[in-house]
Amino acid sequence: MYQSEHALEELTISQLVAKGYERIQIKDNEALLDNFRQILNERHMDKLNDEPLTDAEFDRLMTQINGKSVFDSAMILRDKFVLTRDDESKVYLEFFNTEKWCQNKFQVTNQVTVHDTYKGRYDITILINGLPVTQIELKRSGVAFSEAFNQVERYRRHNFTGLFRYIQLFVISNSVETRYYANSDKEINKSHMFYWSDEENNRINNLKEFAETFLEPCHLAKMIARYMVVNESDRILMAMRPYQVYAVEAIINRALETNNNGYIWHTTGSGKTLTSFKASQLLAKEPGISKVIFLVDRRDLDSQTLAEFNKFEKDAVDMTDNTHTLLKQLGDRSKSLIVTTIQKMAHAIKRQDPVMAQYETEKVVFIIDECHRTQFGEMHRLIKQQFKNAQYFGFTGTPRFEENKSQDGRATADIFEKCLHKYLIKDAIRDGNVLGFSVEYINTFKNEVDTTNEEYVESINTDEVWMADERIQMVAEHIYRNHHKKTRNGQYSAILATQKIPMAMKYYHALKALSEQEGKNGLKIATIFTYQPNQDMRDGEVTEHAKDQLESVIKDYNKTFGTNYSTDTYNSYFADISKRVKQGIKDNKIDILIVVNMFLTGFDSKVLNTLYVDKNLKHHDLIQAYSRTNRIEKETKPYGNIVAYRNLKKATDDAIQLFSTTDNTESVLSQSYDYYLNVFLKTLGELYTMAPDPSSVDQIEDEEQQKTFVETFKQLSKTLLMLKTFDEFEFDEAVLEINQQTYEEYKGKYLHLYEETKKRKEADKVSVLDDIDFEIEIMRNDIINVSYILNLLREINLEDKKEQNKMRQQIHVLLDKADDENLRLKRDLIRAFLDKVVPTLLPGSSIDDAFMDFEEEEKQKAIESFSKKFEYPQQQLNRLVSEYEFSGQLDRSEVGKPLKGGLLVKRKKIDDVQTFVKETAKIYGSEI
Repeated sequence: MYQSEHALEELTISQLVAKGYERIQIKDNEALLDNFRQILNERHMDKLNDEPLTDAEFDRLMTQINGKSVFDSAMILRDKFVLTRDDESKVYLEFFNTEKWCQNKFQVTNQVTVHDTYKGRYDITILINGLPVTQIELKRSGVAFSEAFNQVERYRRHNFTGLFRYIQLFVISNSVETRYYANSDKEINKSHMFYWSDEENNRINNLKEFAETFLEPCHLAKMIARYMVVNESDRILMAMRPYQVYAVEAIINRALETNNNGYIWHTTGSGKTLTSFKASQLLAKEPGISKVIFLVDRRDLDSQTLAEFNKFEKDAVDMTDNTHTLLKQLGDRSKSLIVTTIQKMAHAIKRQDPVMAQYETEKVVFIIDECHRTQFGEMHRLIKQQFKNAQYFGFTGTPRFEENKSQDGRATADIFEKCLHKYLIKDAIRDGNVLGFSVEYINTFKNEVDTTNEEYVESINTDEVWMADERIQMVAEHIYRNHHKKTRNGQYSAILATQKIPMAMKYYHALKALSEQEGKNGLKIATIFTYQPNQDMRDGEVTEHAKDQLESVIKDYNKTFGTNYSTDTYNSYFADISKRVKQGIKDNKIDILIVVNMFLTGFDSKVLNTLYVDKNLKHHDLIQAYSRTNRIEKETKPYGNIVAYRNLKKATDDAIQLFSTTDNTESVLSQSYDYYLNVFLKTLGELYTMAPDPSSVDQIEDEEQQKTFVETFKQLSKTLLMLKTFDEFEFDEAVLEINQQTYEEYKGKYLHLYEETKKRKEADKVSVLDDIDFEIEIMRNDIINVSYILNLLREINLEDKKEQNKMRQQIHVLLDKADDENLRLKRDLIRAFLDKVVPTLLPGSSIDDAFMDFEEEEKQKAIESFSKKFEYPQQQLNRLVSEYEFSGQLDRSEVGKPLKGGLLVKRKKIDDVQTFVKETAKIYGSEI
């Protein structure tokens, strides 16, 4: 026995009625129109002067609002509508109160039957003010809720006409798995389905709890009114995920109720742009806030970011480099939201324009994207001096802590105080909002070379080892030979991250040579990096200026893609590379992009699935770089591939641990201004002892004394950097005991000695090339993913017995290594299915259907076996399992009703039954 769809439907409707919905009977489109008309008249009785709409007026209204596209219907729903009445007077109609969400009329009906292209009967329809805004499609427990998704897709193609185009949200459930997603005129991918959760990111799966929270009338209306985005550029609706909703709510509450700052820690790839921009939009509407200024780093303001912002609000971003435009926006009272760069805001403040004077007292809110970056820390003091009544809210996927503090020694909490909401990488992978990582560690040394031993590494010429021609060629060949496997025969693109420009160029030439050997079928290789105008051309180190190297690379690029770029049009070259890696159009894309630092942060591409790494990474840099590969695309991209040609295992584990725990979000590292001033003065005293004035530095001849001077000035410079972060800092000789000119002269001497010391250090390093044999060896492969094994199950080849047996064996091996709790629970069930059922399936059979049938059979066998062994009624057991799958709750008194015997005996039996019910629901209740 299992709970029928009808029973699930009735239970859900009863729960909604208890939450405040009015249950009504609407059996067809005609009844739907009548109900809408009646409510429209009731809600506008005052505006209609107690004269309901006539048939002619209602017909005219329907002509203008009925049967429109989903997007146009969403616009109409949220807008005021002007209707011309029969007497030529005009009346403003409101279909949905978007400001006071609870002041709408909420109704629920079920089994509405329509005859469109095909006959359709909808499970549960929620109406607001007579318009169907949420459709719930249910399947019985044990049936994959993807069946409910497929049902909705059929209805979207063949039904859902007329007023059903006003559906904003779909909810699908099999009672134990529940998700929601936005309606659309376009194709909807399954990746657009979201779980609901609580503020702590605990997923709310079962339908009963979901209905209790998400479908509560005021909450549902608020979700539709406030937390959906009508994207005018793409003409689509977007529903926000739960963690995005909680983050925006937290910022709004903090801004309106306090004068304190805060930051949002949402992992890379989780949609921070949408969250931060929605928070900006809502705060900009608040009367007590003069301006909301959204700050981004200039290097992130590429064509992709511009397009994203402009999707949310047309022409939101000023694309020019002209500070005058920003000052004009700041002076425009009607423009409450400004999107600009950190760099442009710094220039505007430094110009001391009269328009800035008003902001010394008016309340301004700054929203800072990627707030872990040092750029904002550097100009924070400058902004605070100008905007004295400002609040700051930051967004980051990788906050700064003690382990990865910024150059000036601060953590994220030093500037932004409190973490207002967290959504970590482990949460995002679990929820399917980003992919997991498959990290493959490749050893490139045949001998035992301990590259993690810092003392050993200090004593050898590491560049000589990492950049040895033999090693570069070997790694390049390994990349080229295996690239088709990593990218599904070129369906996806890859990035190769290198340590420095000379290494990038070595890889470029090696991979280009391999490509040219294959002629027109070769991989398309490109590289991009920045260069310094006055590059140091030391003998034996750099044989060609980076600009000349880049010019040569761009010529190759022009030949490959038929373009006409040069270093003079560098920004256009950058934009073209970005577009090709992002779009991934066959025969017109870059297969491998070689970089040093560019494209490793802030760049999103769904068709990028592999990162080759030959550089040292740690903490936020590592997570940011890995995360270029983990954007959700489709089933052919189950995870992001990381191939590390260095032993980054510990660095990877440390980074994932650092950004997967939440016990240090408010740790503040910065000391007081007086503390750093005392350190500065003490260090300056030591410097004066060694060299009373800058010219006397030239008299320091002893190498050890020179080294001491370099270390002392380095500490002085570091402390000065910390002092500059405080509001009270001024370069005042009376306070610092040194003037700025003298400091700069010392700095010049320091830089000269630093270079000399560095040269000697390099010269002392020992070559170990003769002691090293290079060899490619896979050290280990970590698949950081929960659902991989289940996807493999679906890919079993039923036509080729040999391939089928091979795949079955592969899955058995992976099951042996399973460490995921859910997978361990299902392990025996999957093994039995592989060995008993799969060999009997005919070509063309649905493995999903076969597994569900097998799962249901095994479930009933388990229930029957327990019933006989413990002499417990099988029908009651089925009912308890069904109820637990629906609600997640068990009533001990219900469990104990059929039991007989003494108190202790009954208590033991109740515990046994409860344990069985919960385990059965876990093993057989989840979707495959």
